Amino acid sequence: MPGHDATAELVDRVREATARRAPLRIVGGDTKRFLGRDVQGDRLEVAAHCGIVSYDPAELVITARAGTPLSEVMSELAARGQRLPFEPPSFGAAATVGGTVACGLSGPARASAGPLRDYLLGVRVLTGDGKVLRFGGEVMKNVAGYDVARTMAGAFGTLGVLLEVSLKVLPAPPATRTIALELDAVEALVRLEQLAATALPLTASCWTGGTLSLRFEGTARTLDEVESRVGGWVVEDADGFWRSVREHEHPFFRDRLPLWRLHVPAASPLAPAATDTLIEWNGLQRWCVGGSQPLFDSAAVGGNATLFRADAPVEGVFARPAPALLRLHARLKEIFDPAGVLNPGRMYAEI
Repeated sequence: MPGHDATAELVDRVREATARRAPLRIVGGDTKRFLGRDVQGDRLEVAAHCGIVSYDPAELVITARAGTPLSEVMSELAARGQRLPFEPPSFGAAATVGGTVACGLSGPARASAGPLRDYLLGVRVLTGDGKVLRFGGEVMKNVAGYDVARTMAGAFGTLGVLLEVSLKVLPAPPATRTIALELDAVEALVRLEQLAATALPLTASCWTGGTLSLRFEGTARTLDEVESRVGGWVVEDADGFWRSVREHEHPFFRDRLPLWRLHVPAASPLAPAATDTLIEWNGLQRWCVGGSQPLFDSAAVGGNATLFRADAPVEGVFARPAPALLRLHARLKEIFDPAGVLNPGRMYAEI
């Protein structure tokens, strides 16, 4: 498998930047630069550090350098009838596996398969003081440093430059079927709650514009039984539909600003200030258009809000955690990046 190990070059760049206290903006495919606060600093290019290091289909694990295109990893898995269970979005053809892990985003299957961090077995990371460290391993039994590896998922490069990631993969299902029902938002949330209490193999859900789409996976016989129980109609080009939701190519997302992502308990009411809403993850994730601030106090119902896309840079993008948790973030930053040169301020101004 072709690739290039650029570890030495990346170490030199980080050490030089640390010596000068010069901030670095870590760049893989740069397809998710819109997410988070803007980082002012020299570009640290990671895309050249690429290639699949190892892949053992029998052990269900793949290890790749951070600059490896996400599409390459997914193609390699698909050729063996396997996949990344958390269904990550790319937001562009140049997306890398390192950037995918750093942003910690999961797609429509998140509610059934779990988040990206649950499949992150290990990482090799370059710290802000130029050290190359390895945490975790390539099998679930190797738990040394496992939790440390997980902190890199969704850290947006503020704790270190990802060099390699090891991910658990799973077999693709024998068949899938998407069924649509005509329901309003309140009815859809009730139906999703009912489905969650069953053993039906529901792996993705999406409500928008008066239609609830439900994806089920299993054998053809199982899906026939599901269809007879759920009713509705079978969606044509379902793969294209779920791809459009995952990659924000669906009409709901096109030129819609500001775009908020809300994570809330499934039974939470709709955000009253939103001009439009798309509901995913059995009600747990809501995409909302409109408003100049979080559309409602999601913290009051045990959730949080993220300004996912805006038409201009803003100060507050991610919901601020509790003070104790923010201090923990700062302490981790101090340990892994004592000079504060790696993606400073990408998540919060002080980190």
